[in-house]
Amino acid sequence: MHGKLCLLTAYDAPTAALLEACGIDMILVGDSLGMVVLGYPSTLPVTMDEMIHHAKAVRRGAPKSFIIGDLPLKGIEKGPRQALLSSKRFIKEAGCDAVKLEWGPHALQTIGILRKNKIRVMGHVGLTPQTVKKFKVQGLDAASALKIWRQARDFERHGAEWLVLECVPAALAEFITKNLKTPTLGIGAGPHCGGQVLVFQDMVGIFKKFLPKHVKRYMDLDTPMRKAVKRFAREVKSGVFPSKKQQFGMPKTEFEKFISQTQGRDPRNKRGEVP
Repeated sequence: MHGKLCLLTAYDAPTAALLEACGIDMILVGDSLGMVVLGYPSTLPVTMDEMIHHAKAVRRGAPKSFIIGDLPLKGIEKGPRQALLSSKRFIKEAGCDAVKLEWGPHALQTIGILRKNKIRVMGHVGLTPQTVKKFKVQGLDAASALKIWRQARDFERHGAEWLVLECVPAALAEFITKNLKTPTLGIGAGPHCGGQVLVFQDMVGIFKKFLPKHVKRYMDLDTPMRKAVKRFAREVKSGVFPSKKQQFGMPKTEFEKFISQTQGRDPRNKRGEVP
């Protein structure tokens, strides 16, 4: 087996517990929760309060795991100082081990102030959902590929400990991986990165609105989940559920005492005892 890093997203305690039990190297509380869990049309509306709420749940579910909090646009849009406050919330309130920062207008200044405050940072280049207008492969021409390479190199120079490469050509990802010391993690970036990232709900087939090309569905949980819900509805309507297996009994004498008391008769004797 290769010694590559495995990173999956989690937004709740049960999923986080599952990932920890399966030995996943890193858990990302991604701002993708906006689309996957909260029903937003994009990641842009996600607030820091929402991120902290879910990050706390993930930490409770996976107390031993390395957890990364994804800085949402609303947590950094006012500049590096706001990004620092948001990052401190991830660390202090949610117990995260590091934060993820997408490339943006203040990225280098932001990572500089985070590192000065001893906050570990995972950089993110290529397709950056917080700033791109269209979700498509980045770096397809020499000029844009050079831009991504320089961003990746600058992230490393300013102290990023890991680097996410999203939706870039495999050849570009291989070049970046070979020419940086910082470990790379790919999501739609080919097999040459130092590790791979996927959104958990994409991987197991729960999120069905669209299927990006780079996603491999290891299981389709949507179909058996739908079958279970439909079966539950049928059994409730027909009276099959709950059966005796799902019921709790009560001693007959206690039930009779209960009935007598509801009808205004007190079976207690003068001593206050129940005969």
